[in-house]
Amino acid sequence: AMYQAKDGGKNTHHFFTDELKQAADERLKIETGLRDAVEKNELFLLYQPQIDITTGRLIGVEALVRWQHPNDGLIPPMKFIPMAEKNGLIDLVGEWVAATACRQLAIWTAQGHQVPRVSINVSPDQLRRTNVASLMRRLLSHYRLDPTRLLVELTEGALVENAERIQQMLRELKTLGVQLSIDDFGTGYSSLAYLRRLPLDELKIDKSFVADIGLNPDDRAIAQTILAMAHTRGFSVVAEGIETEEQ
Repeated sequence: AMYQAKDGGKNTHHFFTDELKQAADERLKIETGLRDAVEKNELFLLYQPQIDITTGRLIGVEALVRWQHPNDGLIPPMKFIPMAEKNGLIDLVGEWVAATACRQLAIWTAQGHQVPRVSINVSPDQLRRTNVASLMRRLLSHYRLDPTRLLVELTEGALVENAERIQQMLRELKTLGVQLSIDDFGTGYSSLAYLRRLPLDELKIDKSFVADIGLNPDDRAIAQTILAMAHTRGFSVVAEGIETEEQ
């Protein structure tokens, strides 16, 4: 109840309930299980295709981590990723995701499959605590990959905290030849100043603007604005969650 009150902005109160205890027990269970999930091969990656809307060609895939718990089944990422970020396990999970995605890209290449690139999500906490550029350098060398076939995705929030360190890290990644993308653009701390200073290659329009784009004129206007701005700056654009011809 105390932590619930703190999360509510402090200077407030919450009564203890059985529901709070059940939620705390579930969090503890997930946290304990997540520590062993990497070693026990319970994590796996799904690869979401990215398609050029003009030609219909595959331009890349995005690596998405999932957790198959031996007893509880498939645990959605919205349950374990925030917890991993809180307790520091995101560093371990993030490194596993990057290594697994690079290995898979190398396997596809050896098998003759034409997968132009793979996108890897990097958490703001991971950026703050670890040398992501050094990790990517090791992986690219180990799997003998063309760095332009690797794209690192960041959230807008990552650009605000520790801005100088993040900018330095992005410059190091760019020096390697790795491509950079801002994920869920338009939902967080959008700033033209950041777009001007950072060596970005791509913006991703959040799926919340895509879902009702045929019905909501505001969503359509936001998407058009992002597209115009991105193309003016020379960025490519990925729209998340396109499922219909109208979208």
